[in-house]
Amino acid sequence: MKVIFVNRYFYPDESATSRMATSLVEGLSRLGHEHVHVITGRVRHDDTSKTLPKRERIGGVMVHRVWTTRFGRAGLIGRAFDYLTFHLALVWQLFRLARRGDICVVCTDPPLLSVSVLLPTLIMGARRVNWVMDLFPEVAIDLGLLRKNSIKSRLALWIRDLSFEWADMNIALTGKMAEYLAARGIPSHKRRIIHHWSDGTAIRPLPSQESSLRREWGLQGKLVVGYSGNMGRAHEFATVLDAARRLSHRRDIVFLFVGGGYHQKWIEGEVERLGLRNVLMKPLQPRERLCDSLAASDIHLVSLLPDMEPYIIPSKFYGIAAAGRPTLFVGDKDGEIARTVARAGCGAAVEIGDGEGLKREILGMAASEPLRHAMGSRARSLFEAEFSEARGLADWSRLLNDLNVLPAELPVSSSGQEI
Repeated sequence: MKVIFVNRYFYPDESATSRMATSLVEGLSRLGHEHVHVITGRVRHDDTSKTLPKRERIGGVMVHRVWTTRFGRAGLIGRAFDYLTFHLALVWQLFRLARRGDICVVCTDPPLLSVSVLLPTLIMGARRVNWVMDLFPEVAIDLGLLRKNSIKSRLALWIRDLSFEWADMNIALTGKMAEYLAARGIPSHKRRIIHHWSDGTAIRPLPSQESSLRREWGLQGKLVVGYSGNMGRAHEFATVLDAARRLSHRRDIVFLFVGGGYHQKWIEGEVERLGLRNVLMKPLQPRERLCDSLAASDIHLVSLLPDMEPYIIPSKFYGIAAAGRPTLFVGDKDGEIARTVARAGCGAAVEIGDGEGLKREILGMAASEPLRHAMGSRARSLFEAEFSEARGLADWSRLLNDLNVLPAELPVSSSGQEI
């Protein structure tokens, strides 16, 4: 029996969903499963000009890359064509690859992927696990990309819910997401919580002065407040830039943005408009330099629009915790990340729009290196206890073992939660 993972991006792509899928797939292969396959696209999310091999083996994993259009992320119409062609190519590939008894683990990039896999997996007799990394169309509705009560929105919700009801299991990332699925009518025996994780071996606490990127970027002797990863529609940056403006007189404090995404050009425009000389923009770093990149900042920022709380989790938080750095969360102070940070004592949270409050939190941490180190130490302890890659792999091993896919001798964790 095969385990077939489906996501639009996979290694060597460095997007968040790709990193998670790659980590899980490679981990299952290391644990001894010999029949792990991936269906993905042939381009990277940040570079559509280069075509990746159509088929290749990476470690013990067979990767099948399907053709799609490559308009990229700049416009919604082009992105819609990229989505559509991936859906169509995926259906064809599943008819060729899936067999009775196989299990298809479906991520959520592109949207409604769980719907497209229904027909081929039902016909071929394969089972389905939806790994719900975000919820569509809810995200699009709350961001104003779809009208809430339009026929299109209601139809998308109906067919999405149907694909969840017909799945063997739906994996939620947080308690709030699982509660939302319950409210949508997904039965308890088809819901399970498995938190995201990070690689605590590849990402480890590294003193700031040992970061080569910090030296390359001229940040020695500075207190660096960093944002690492996707600057997407679900995140908020006006509060961060307001705090940067309020701290512009402090030559010893720098705001570092590493990554890209929807809001990147807006951030760059605001930095120029406000004349912020304390903001530095850098591109997303490859996986092998992620530890170094995270170590370049003394404090890390995470943001999420409050309405997105049940639908999305900023997975960058787990890498920050692995790196042993404090987190400053901008969003709902009763949200998942805010509550976790408060429980562990590894940072602080401020509401969106409270630039003055964010400034105060930064100054408080800037004034006390022992405080930052204590918060960083607690962050790493939290990571090792709850969000390590070993914990995530064990939870997935338990799930797949419950579905009679993995060999009985593989390690199993009792930490997977059901509600």
